Amino acid sequence: MQYLTIWDLLLTPVYLIILIAIAKRHRDKNYPIGHPLRKYYMPGLYAKFGGAIFIGSIYAFYYGGGDTFNYFSHAIVINSSFVESPAIWWKLITHSSVYQSPEIYPYVSKLFWYNAPSEYNAVKITAIISLFTNTTYFPTSLLFAYLSYTGIWAMYRTFAQLYPKYTKSFAYAFLFFPSIVVWGSGIFKDTICMFGLGWMTYATFRLFVNRDFSIKNILYLILSFYLISNIKLYILLGFLPALMLWLLLSYSKKIEAAGLRWIVNLLFIGLTMAIAFFFMQRFANELNKFSLEKLAKTAETNRDWTNFAAGDEGSTYDIGKIDGTLSGTLGLFPKAVAVTLFRPFPWEVRKVIVGLSAIEALVIVYFTLQMLFSKHSKKLSTLFRDPNVLFCLAFTIIFAFAVGASSGNFGALSRYKIPCLPFYGAVLAIMLAVEDKKPTAKRSVSTQHVQPAI
Repeated sequence: MQYLTIWDLLLTPVYLIILIAIAKRHRDKNYPIGHPLRKYYMPGLYAKFGGAIFIGSIYAFYYGGGDTFNYFSHAIVINSSFVESPAIWWKLITHSSVYQSPEIYPYVSKLFWYNAPSEYNAVKITAIISLFTNTTYFPTSLLFAYLSYTGIWAMYRTFAQLYPKYTKSFAYAFLFFPSIVVWGSGIFKDTICMFGLGWMTYATFRLFVNRDFSIKNILYLILSFYLISNIKLYILLGFLPALMLWLLLSYSKKIEAAGLRWIVNLLFIGLTMAIAFFFMQRFANELNKFSLEKLAKTAETNRDWTNFAAGDEGSTYDIGKIDGTLSGTLGLFPKAVAVTLFRPFPWEVRKVIVGLSAIEALVIVYFTLQMLFSKHSKKLSTLFRDPNVLFCLAFTIIFAFAVGASSGNFGALSRYKIPCLPFYGAVLAIMLAVEDKKPTAKRSVSTQHVQPAI
């Protein structure tokens, strides 16, 4: 199937102009001249647009296909039904049964992901968005990038409000992290999840820290939870425990009375357990494959698939196999976290795209060493005293272990690990404490500046 056509060449500049105009209008309305975040808004968006076009071109001209075009080819099939009958299109979008609606069979027979819930949810979103682009690949990618950027920007503003002096450092951590720019911008499940993760972080902070119980924040939280749970549920497995820890420490540290603080902590722990129980009941079937007994099989399946999709063995790595026992799993923990954050090493590079990941990993190693040994870094005790740092670190470690242990391929890992990268970047930014020059009261990021991005 021909994914790129003359329409990509003609429509891509048009959509770029339109989206940039919309973004500038939004920036001027919400971040006037003098606002400390204004200068990062458009460069961050330009990076996302560049990432979407870059990774689409790599898959088209270097790999000759891949997941991004599989999602798009499904969207082509679904949207082709719209001409015949909008009713059929709606049945495909709502995943109707072929037995109850036999008229959809000619289309379903071409959709090999129709019965793969996670992938098909991404396909449905692709089909809906591509209706606005005449189902053209690069314009659809640009819309993906723009929507994803709203989530990343919301996450960035959340931390900029917490630490107004570190807006520049946070910009590098959230807006310009190479892997996030590349893998979180095109037509991928990861792009959708970064949108959801950003808005979930923002909404949780607004609701439970700023106590802004507005309908829009509740809707942001519900939408983001829905998207992530239906596309990449395992992200929530790492995010929710860290999030509950964040809220627990944020509230309890304000209580001076030790006895009352213990009571609050116990209530939070009880609430966390209740939410975890509900979560496990609600998603019992999906979570079953992540149990210790089945984790080894899940990891092996993921490694086999990513190696097959990679097309060669040149980018594989082996940190050992999960044997399904607690001791065996814990034994692999440091290796899995290290491979996610600090590898591939330069001598492990076999492909160009992996080489870019190796450069990024070297930069992360450098700043990690700076955090651990530089006299200009904050004391390591800050990692455990500051609830925000502990939240970011907890999610990073949990998620880094999960993807590092199950991927088995550096190419796939560079994409799977992006949810934890901005949080680890935030840890480094806070610990290294690189303050913006000449901060003033006028340039502080107050609560009223934190506006929705869409």
